[in-house]
Parts: sequence; C-alpha cells; structure tokens
Amino acid sequence: MSDIEEISALELAALLCSRVCHDVISPVGAITNGLEVLADDDDPEMRVHAMDLITKSAAQASAKLQFARLAFGAAGAVGSELDLGDARVVAEGLMKSEKAKLTWDAPHATIGKDYVKLALNMLLIGIAAIPRGGEIALTIEGELKSPILRVRSRGQAARVPDETAAFLGGVALDRSLDARAAQPYFTGVVARSLGHAIDARMDGDEFLIEAKAASPNGE
Repeated sequence: MSDIEEISALELAALLCSRVCHDVISPVGAITNGLEVLADDDDPEMRVHAMDLITKSAAQASAKLQFARLAFGAAGAVGSELDLGDARVVAEGLMKSEKAKLTWDAPHATIGKDYVKLALNMLLIGIAAIPRGGEIALTIEGELKSPILRVRSRGQAARVPDETAAFLGGVALDRSLDARAAQPYFTGVVARSLGHAIDARMDGDEFLIEAKAASPNGE
C-alpha cells in the first residue's frame, strides 16, 4: 500500500475555492446570457424566456453558495453548533438542481458545526455516486455529541466515485490532488478531525458512506 500524507491547509483551501468557483460558473454564466438577451432582443417571447433563465439560474447559484458556506466555510463561531433544520433547508435547496431526490432523517436539534459540515460533504459524495439520478437517504442518529452519519444512494449504475475511493483516506504519495478530488479528501479530513472513522463502499447495489466514532484500535 502507498504511504498516505496530508496536504497543506493553504493548498486545500485553494483547491476548495476552485471547486466552489466551478460549481457557480455555470448558473452565473446563464444569468449573464439572459441579461444579454434582455439588452439586445425586443422579441416578447425571447424576453420571457430570458427572465425565466435568469430567475432559475439565480436561484441555483444562491443555493450552491449557501450550501458551500456550510459545507466548506466557517459558518458560525469556533466550536459553535448549527441547527439541523437549517442544514436540511440548504441541502434541499441544492437538490433542486440535481437528478436525485433526497430523504432527510435527522432529529430536530443543534449539533456541532463540523458534524453538519461532514454530513453535507457526505451528501455531495452520495450525489456523485449516482450520476444518472435516483434516491439519496441521509441519516444522523445516536448521541448528538458524537453522532453516526450515513448517506445511502440508490440509482442506476450506482458506484463508489473514483475520487472518493482514491482520496477519502488521504493522499497517496504517488497521486496528485486536483479540485475535483479535493472534496472527498476534505470529507475525510473533517471526519478524522472529529475522531470519526469514515468508509465508502457498495452495499449490494446501493452506495453507502458512513462515519462514526473510531474505536480505540482505530477502526
């Protein structure tokens, strides 16, 4: 097995910024295109179409940025807790532009913000596991000071994403990390910082990623 290392905080921050920019470029570009149509085209039908494009794209960009704020950013004070209801709203907002449907099963409570961060990043991996769409179930259970988090994805051609398989546990010395792979790597970093073991695997024909408190022997 290859040796595993952690990359610098500066490099990880740069890669995650690239990831966020990649996610919002498309809807922001669509808004720009719609505004150009409004400025140059007097056809009523085209203007209606442009306004519809602008409205939908603005909502999509907002949802992606709100999600990124909780999933990658420093929402809240150091050591603070976040409301799982707010996390659910953000997750469901993101899912409006995805092919999969989300079932959210978590208590009405506040938990440490890094557990919210971990859950939302696990959701992103669950989305990547079913590129053709399907159903995703996110559950948070157990003691809220150290909860068990699971994301289960069911859909056609479900599989463990290549980047997740390669980088969830760290960066092999013979591999290089890019913006696409930074997200599953970051997910593993967050889990380990919480003392959680995290595993992504196929469970029959479904994809499952699970994080729970590591046992004393590190398993």
